Amino acid sequence: MEKENQGKVWLVGAGPGDAGLFTLKGKRVLSEAQVVVYDSLVGDGVLSMVPKEARCIYVGKRAGNHAVSQEDINQILLEEAQKGYRVVRLKGGDPFLFGRGGEELELLVEHKIPFEIVPGISSPFAVPAYNGIPVTHRDYCSSVHVITGHKRAGAEYDIDFEALVRTGGTLIFLMGVTALNDICEHLIQAGMEPEMPAAILQQGTTAGQKRIVATVATLPQEVERQGIETPAIIIIGKVCEKAADFAWYEKLPLAGCKVLVTRPKELISQMSERLRRLGAEVLELPAICIRPVKDREEIHQAMTQIKNYDWLAFTSPSGVRIFFDELMPEVKMDMRKLGHLKIAALGSGTARELKKRGLYPDLMPEYFDGEALGKAMAEQCETNANILLPRAAMGTEDVIRALGAREDLDVTDLPIYDTFYEVSGLIDEKREFASGKIDLAVFTSASTVRGFAQAVQGLDFHKVMAACIGKQTKAAADALGMKTYMAKEATMEALTELVVELASVDKQI
Repeated sequence: MEKENQGKVWLVGAGPGDAGLFTLKGKRVLSEAQVVVYDSLVGDGVLSMVPKEARCIYVGKRAGNHAVSQEDINQILLEEAQKGYRVVRLKGGDPFLFGRGGEELELLVEHKIPFEIVPGISSPFAVPAYNGIPVTHRDYCSSVHVITGHKRAGAEYDIDFEALVRTGGTLIFLMGVTALNDICEHLIQAGMEPEMPAAILQQGTTAGQKRIVATVATLPQEVERQGIETPAIIIIGKVCEKAADFAWYEKLPLAGCKVLVTRPKELISQMSERLRRLGAEVLELPAICIRPVKDREEIHQAMTQIKNYDWLAFTSPSGVRIFFDELMPEVKMDMRKLGHLKIAALGSGTARELKKRGLYPDLMPEYFDGEALGKAMAEQCETNANILLPRAAMGTEDVIRALGAREDLDVTDLPIYDTFYEVSGLIDEKREFASGKIDLAVFTSASTVRGFAQAVQGLDFHKVMAACIGKQTKAAADALGMKTYMAKEATMEALTELVVELASVDKQI
């Protein structure tokens, strides 16, 4: 980790939980971090964006359980910055709204450490919005008030409840679940109508979102009856009535679903974005990363002799990117050298990558698997055709076996990239699955299945519901004992449809 002459601290708000609500600036700053100091309210989706190279320091605090004192957190930020590192203090919500951001800056200012603030979307506004509750409405109120519901054990509230009631505005209490009874009693004693609408909102903007709507008088009893988990916020005011009409999040097809997406790192966002738009909480964990092979002597030889080949066949989008973006510039080859070649592509994703480079496949099999590609080429290739097959070093042998039906074909099986498995140091996928917090995993290749298995060694795979893109992927998941389902076609669109179908069935159960 390369240090700078002078370190710097960024206080970054991670938002309320949904990774889609993490700001663009926050994401950029986080991507450049060398040290990340994070707390317990940062969502898994944001944690999955932490650079692999960054050193992470957990300082989580929950009611009655402080892993690290505030004074020690302040000291950590100071010391890491003094060492010359780019330090990101990653905080749930917004750092300046009950986030003790001001306290953390005081020591930095004293020691003349440079810093920046990256605001985050705060839960008092985002969570009601995800529950269809407008915190202001001209027909109901003209003000909104955010109050901490936390108090020291045995201490009295330092809150003027009578003044709050007189405002007639929407009241939002953070960190107040354990004190719900006291809050409601104090408000009624201060003159609030017992029938005033009230709600408690659990884990808003995430798959764990839950809403209980009642009145100030009855909310504690409803919470005791229905149960609630933290973090949760309390909202009191006539605007709570609008939840019945305005609630939108839970109507999305994948609302309430937490989905693990395992793909090569460079491809992961496309699938995740599809699922997020449908309401899923997406945990992005690149189970594999793709790198060009180190020994490229064979590659260079094949590419310098490209004029001797008749067909160029790609089995994956990764193969296309590495061949055109890394290997061709390396040997100073341009597109003119490929003009005589016919091109075969396995899958719509591979074809899409080719089209980005102005190339359209001459052949793409109806079914997107290696065997289908090999059979299609065996049927269409001219006599004594020479085929160059640049692909993964650990690629399936199905395509080679199918091409073997034609003894006259000369096939050069050219490994151009290796697959490496990655394990997250911040998110315990094994625990998430074991506890049932993740509803299903999405696999787009057999290699992502193997990468996932390596990351969660010891997990009872019977607990994993797996949505698989094709036969080979499903076979790899079946071998581990997962509860597997396969998309109708080997496309991202069909895989997304499968996830929606599985979620729908699960909700009905």
